[in-house]
Amino acid sequence: MSVKGDDIFMRLFVFFDLPVTKKEQRKIAAKFRKNLLNEGFVMLQFSVYCRCCRGQDIVEREIRRIKQILPEEGNVRILQITDKQYGGMLFLAGTPKKEEILSSEQLLLF
Repeated sequence: MSVKGDDIFMRLFVFFDLPVTKKEQRKIAAKFRKNLLNEGFVMLQFSVYCRCCRGQDIVEREIRRIKQILPEEGNVRILQITDKQYGGMLFLAGTPKKEEILSSEQLLLF
């Protein structure tokens, strides 16, 4: 049985390094983080956010949305991996956040 692209769960990571030395820059960075949360991303670390997407179409939609909210300054990167690859992530120190665990468990409902 072949798997269609729409049936594959992907994880979309957004990594960013935004300037925050001035008040206006901090405001822009906070707005960018808030927009990511509104798009369904979960904060893994302060400048690392992740979202589960069902299929390549959703990944591409999210990338388009992120491009629309990009700040003018700083660096923003996106990495796409399969949910299976995400499951192989090692925690060397600390534990996963509750939101990460809930996000993974929600996949089981599909």
